[in-house]
Amino acid sequence: MSITCLTAVIVETFTLAQQKQKSEALARVALKESELKFLKMQINPHFLFNSLNNIYALSVTNSQKTQEGINTLSLMLRYVLYDCEQPKIQLKKELEYIRHFITLFKLKSSESYNIVLNDDTENDSLMIAPMLLVPFIENAFKHSGIEKRGESFVSIRILTKGQELEFTVENSLPKVQLVTDSQGGIGLENVKKRLDLLYPENHYLHIVKEDTFKIRLRMNLA
Repeated sequence: MSITCLTAVIVETFTLAQQKQKSEALARVALKESELKFLKMQINPHFLFNSLNNIYALSVTNSQKTQEGINTLSLMLRYVLYDCEQPKIQLKKELEYIRHFITLFKLKSSESYNIVLNDDTENDSLMIAPMLLVPFIENAFKHSGIEKRGESFVSIRILTKGQELEFTVENSLPKVQLVTDSQGGIGLENVKKRLDLLYPENHYLHIVKEDTFKIRLRMNLA
């Protein structure tokens, strides 16, 4: 084989290899985007389902609280319908949503709940994928038995230092297992998948279930 023919074969082989790599890369990106869209589609219906249930409960007992609940829900919907369409949003918007979520929950009763939210953020302008922290909180409220009060609790802490975010949620575990409907939340598996897709090398998630249920998430938001 002449040098010219050999060179042509090498160039063609190299070009085909590059094209294959490019096709595989594009396929991975398309798969990632489709998976993210699917996972986000699971978030919104469950959010609306839970919130409307809360509003309905309010309408039966207190019309003034119902108005407050509708106003809070409208602020939350604005976040879900508009901000969540962006790939990333400012952390402060996610925190606002979390506060609204707690406010809406507290409106269920005139009695107090053992809910603690510690916001230790130095910089709430850091960018984060929307609705990434919320499912952990929904899960804590759902499984804590907090509506029965007693020793039940939900504790949330959000800390930022530089570009690092540390997010901790701990909730009580009832002695008698709660019966919860299957549509009450999007589930932790959904969040794990989103974290793996969006922050594959920049997060650490630790979950411990003993006397309480506790998650600790550390992320680099740079």
